[in-house]
Amino acid sequence: MLYLEDLHVGDRFQSREYEVSLEEILQFAEKFDPQPFHLDENLAREHPIFQGLAASGWHTSAIVMRLWTECVPIAGGLIGSDSHVRWPRPTRPNDKIRIEAVIDTITPSRSKNDRAIVSYTTKAFNQNDEIVFTSNTNIVVFKRERMV
Repeated sequence: MLYLEDLHVGDRFQSREYEVSLEEILQFAEKFDPQPFHLDENLAREHPIFQGLAASGWHTSAIVMRLWTECVPIAGGLIGSDSHVRWPRPTRPNDKIRIEAVIDTITPSRSKNDRAIVSYTTKAFNQNDEIVFTSNTNIVVFKRERMV
């Protein structure tokens, strides 16, 4: 587990690949984002932006979260305080997603000396090294003494 003392500005983390199946895209969309371009291959092909079946951006975000928790095991969990996300291109069936995350800033709390806000940038790539997701996120990270 990683504590505040273990993290430094510029630290870079990389994940494994995660393959997104057609079935998973359809299941997620049906349950959480039931739009035609996520559910129907024929209608999706006609869509002026997607031009084919695309995973929900929230599905891609959930995959990124999974990969983040695996490659950056923060003690106490990833406690988000805010995030800005972008989906520059769709995630497609059979895409292999991997992430790279870099710590941008570490700002100690002014009122609580046992923690800081850690800001990081994440990029998710498909198997062609095309970016399918980016985010700038702030999380609360505790010092070792707080969590022990």
